[in-house]
Amino acid sequence: MTEWLIHELATRAGTTSRALRHYDRIGLLSPSRVGENGYRYYGPDAASRLDRILRLRRLGMGLPEIAEALAGEDGGQDGLRAHVAALEAERDRVERRLREARLTLEATRAGADPGANVLLEGFNDRYRDDVVERWGEEAFRASNEWWHAKTLKEQVAWKEEAEDLVAAWVGAWRSGVSPSSGAAQELAARHVRWLAGIPGTPQAEGDRERSVEMVRCLGDSYVEDPRFALMYQGPEGAAFVRDALHVHARTRM
Repeated sequence: MTEWLIHELATRAGTTSRALRHYDRIGLLSPSRVGENGYRYYGPDAASRLDRILRLRRLGMGLPEIAEALAGEDGGQDGLRAHVAALEAERDRVERRLREARLTLEATRAGADPGANVLLEGFNDRYRDDVVERWGEEAFRASNEWWHAKTLKEQVAWKEEAEDLVAAWVGAWRSGVSPSSGAAQELAARHVRWLAGIPGTPQAEGDRERSVEMVRCLGDSYVEDPRFALMYQGPEGAAFVRDALHVHARTRM
């Protein structure tokens, strides 16, 4: 059987004898045998295990992760899947920071103040958990990709349109009309058309049943979530929008 001394195997594998001794100390890679002279000898199985260790190291896995992966009965697939998921999450974070940096640069060049608002965020980053829980990961991704495909000018225009809609809701509530009034229901219809322009929403996909559910759930969230309630000037304003959307979902969708 072919065997290699520690320095021979280290050289062939592109690593160091020191690394192999460390792997031995932590139980990650033991020599196939130790001679009477104290020399470590590594056979084909040990060389194969070292190759797998070094491949996983190049993927960025830590030694404890590698040990757990190699100990698994599935050949390390669970460990690799977890590592892939972690890398994908890190990639998403890096891509978001890169988008923010580019948008900040674009805004600065245009003489605008990007501010710490929706222009520097994904379309629904602040509500990611809620969106994913209710409508799925794909809905979140579709809307965010749509948002980041917009230019700064287009994002500003969209934000202004959204603010106009909110202002119209607040104005209707303060005027004292009922949620079922014609004015309130026109706003509800406008609100639904606005949603239909956002990829990933049931409205955009033409899914009537899920559209009704989304409008109702969205109305509820305006009251339940303080972030939304504040946008509509407090709980009472948010409740007005909710009730109008509920009426619309029940009678006009």
